[in-house]
Amino acid sequence: MEPVLIDRVRRFNRTVTQRIGALDDAFLSRARPLGQARLLWEIGAEGGEVRSLRSRLGLDSGYLSRLLRALQADGLVVVDADGADGRVRTARLTQAGLAERAELDRCSDDLATSILEPLTGHQRERLVAAMAEVERLLASSQVHLAVVDPRHPGARHCLRAYFAELAHRFDSGFDPDLGISADDEELTPPAGLLLVATLHGDPVGCGALKLHRDDTFAEVKRMWISPTVRGLGLGRRLLAELETQAAAHGVRTLRLETNRALAEAIGLYRAAGFREVDAFNDEIYAHHWFEKTLGADTAGTG
Repeated sequence: MEPVLIDRVRRFNRTVTQRIGALDDAFLSRARPLGQARLLWEIGAEGGEVRSLRSRLGLDSGYLSRLLRALQADGLVVVDADGADGRVRTARLTQAGLAERAELDRCSDDLATSILEPLTGHQRERLVAAMAEVERLLASSQVHLAVVDPRHPGARHCLRAYFAELAHRFDSGFDPDLGISADDEELTPPAGLLLVATLHGDPVGCGALKLHRDDTFAEVKRMWISPTVRGLGLGRRLLAELETQAAAHGVRTLRLETNRALAEAIGLYRAAGFREVDAFNDEIYAHHWFEKTLGADTAGTG
């Protein structure tokens, strides 16, 4: 990584943390630091499972427990064990906690106003647009890719969403039993693999490889990105990682087919270097067939 880029990120971090008051023990002039204030906001009016809060905020168990204990000591939070499963704990705001959260919301609005107020209208628009872009890119940097058993709940979530979207978008609907197979066994090593993308622990995308032992080609299957994270470049990242995984298995050629309704997918494949070829299978839902020869340096990308 270039040192100048690292230096700019660190400078940005210093500016932001100082401007929003993250260094203060009493964030937003309240009686608690930023970590406690953020946890109050994240628990929300409906409460939240502790393990979900930990995943969403990216905190280790020990630190989250200390934050919760401090909020409990102040009478702002209660933590209950689930009656059916004592291992599942849920944090809820007390009436005092709800009042404190409402006050934090008011103070946060005041802070945002104080940031925007000194600027001209044009500067405000530039700042808010830049913030949206930073938020988008930071979210992209937090997406994690991993090879997952297709029977895992996160994998199941992605595949169900994938099938449902195709059924909605295809002119003739979609039935996975009618197309060329890519079942659990075919997406489990050594026959194949399934990549799942997660953001804050939640599954947001997937892509699969169907390997062929007797050939030097593999098929890309089950490419899906959640609408909540589209536009973050995740599709290209998933495809690049599939190329890396394929190269590591000795694959020389990647093949895929797709439906004409998936215009954005077709654009992605072309931008990633796939070229359209004659039909190489009898997939009933396909209108376009693509192929890409993997270079010697593919294993170093992704």
